[in-house]
Amino acid sequence: MDEKPKRGPGRPRSQKARTAILKACRELLQEGGLAAVTMEAIAQRAGVGKPTIYRSWANRYEVAMTALVEAAPRTTSSSRKSSPLDALRHQLRQIAALFDSALGRGVATMLTAADAESEVARAFRSRFITARRDEGRALLAEAVLMGDLRGAFDPEIALDLIYGPLFYRLLMGHGGLGAGYADAIVECLLNGLGTARKPPA
Repeated sequence: MDEKPKRGPGRPRSQKARTAILKACRELLQEGGLAAVTMEAIAQRAGVGKPTIYRSWANRYEVAMTALVEAAPRTTSSSRKSSPLDALRHQLRQIAALFDSALGRGVATMLTAADAESEVARAFRSRFITARRDEGRALLAEAVLMGDLRGAFDPEIALDLIYGPLFYRLLMGHGGLGAGYADAIVECLLNGLGTARKPPA
């Protein structure tokens, strides 16, 4: 069996075990996609017992989701030197690159097959989408303060317009995800909201 109905209390016995489990999950996704990710395969690759995995994750989907969330880089004002709009452009490029990888495609497969109110869909919204939107919201507010964007817009709608195209392509699969596409999203945003500066060539 690949799943357990209930998850025991606690976490993996050590940070080393947790790191090995998530690394194993990412490697399996790279090598064989979501079909290669089973609790048995993760345990064997990570060198841990299955009970160690079940202490923190109920099934392979939760492991894969955690691997995705922890692979996503965070964008904070204290860790960058670029302008907020350049940071937003960079963030979208990183998201596009992540979902263009085997890990991202595996998660996309899970989401496509999952009910909107399933645990994996809720985890994706709360742990990945919300975090990226929080980062984007802070960058938009900073850009307004710097005079790079007009202040008279609804930030939540702006965030929908920024991230919606990426996730639409991810789930529909009708077009590629790449740095050029991420840049085009930001340029469309700037054309709509107005910017005091021209984006870099």
